[in-house]
Amino acid sequence: MTRIDFYSNAGDRLQAACSWLAANWREKKSTVVFVPEAEAADRLARMLWIQPPTGFLPHCRAEDKVAPETPVLIAQRMEDVAQDACLLNLSDDIPAGFSRFEELVEIVSTEDSVRLPARERFRFYRERGYALENHNVADGF
Repeated sequence: MTRIDFYSNAGDRLQAACSWLAANWREKKSTVVFVPEAEAADRLARMLWIQPPTGFLPHCRAEDKVAPETPVLIAQRMEDVAQDACLLNLSDDIPAGFSRFEELVEIVSTEDSVRLPARERFRFYRERGYALENHNVADGF
């Protein structure tokens, strides 16, 4: 069954995602980042070119021809994804097919527009018996 981790109280959702991805990459884990909004996907891709500040986090779009060899995939549609280890959800919805992943990560900012839909997703997962962990990242990762 998919393990689900919520990282709450992030100041900036995309910045927190970059920090989490950098930490996850240090552990050599591959991740699909589901971010359906084109502007947010573009911003995240730009941010990953400079995160961490002293390095580079290998990433590409899920539909790119080098996706099978790339550890971080940015997906605007879940149909484009062939990997199933870890899913980072940066949408306000429950991602289609999330249960095929070993781990699902939800990053929640302090903005009501992000926080309130996240509460609904948390409730959805809990009601279906998923193991949930909540981490406060107000002071960073």
